[in-house]
Amino acid sequence: MMTRADRVLMAITLCTLPLLYLHFWTHQDTATVLRIQTAAESATITTLTPDRHVQIAGPIGESTIEIRAGQARFLRSPCAGKVCVHSGWLREAGQLAACLPNRISIQLLGNRPRYDAINF
Repeated sequence: MMTRADRVLMAITLCTLPLLYLHFWTHQDTATVLRIQTAAESATITTLTPDRHVQIAGPIGESTIEIRAGQARFLRSPCAGKVCVHSGWLREAGQLAACLPNRISIQLLGNRPRYDAINF
């Protein structure tokens, strides 16, 4: 049996949830640098300017990262599924793409990290 206090508490909760979502999940930080991580080397941090292609060697071949207009993406990779290539442009800080067969990942970083950790 619900009391009046229960109904008031539910109404407050239902009204507050969208505000919490907007506050914590819609802040999009501008990316300032690109971190390229390979299994063989420590992470490389590079700027998002000027526009260029970066060749990264991995265990199964060479992957090409395209950097253009403050964005980055896998342009080519020797993996079979090409999931990394199909992930498209990374535009916002915190976004990540990885070529797991070639053991290469790229992530855009900004001033405020969006996530505490990302697990594969």
